[in-house]
Amino acid sequence: MADHKLRCEVVSPERVVYSGEANMVVARGIEGELGIMSHHIPIITPLEIGELRVKHDNEQEHIAVMGGYLEFREDKVTVLADAAELASQIDVARAEKKKEERERQLAEAKAGDEGLVGAEISLRKALLRLKVAGRVK
Repeated sequence: MADHKLRCEVVSPERVVYSGEANMVVARGIEGELGIMSHHIPIITPLEIGELRVKHDNEQEHIAVMGGYLEFREDKVTVLADAAELASQIDVARAEKKKEERERQLAEAKAGDEGLVGAEISLRKALLRLKVAGRVK
């Protein structure tokens, strides 16, 4: 089965983020991490804010995915992401600035503040972007 390939396409509302062949796709679903290889059973699952890894030959693409859905059928993985960025395209300075802003906002927030949940989600996204950007060689 190692020779079998599958197609992988990651799309956001703005663009096609990734399209190509893969040996395996690893994503963070709402129930944990899952790996998809050729001949996997068909599946549709919501995605968490997390890293998507597309493994092909001896390389990997790292993609920051900000939620959405993954569908696998007929040897094709389709990720419909709320937002997604390839590791090589992440603006590290912008992500670092967002991280600092959100950490400061959370430190000053009080329980029950309306913006608290939004700030936590924004912080998770910034941390993910920094983690994924760090994967670029």
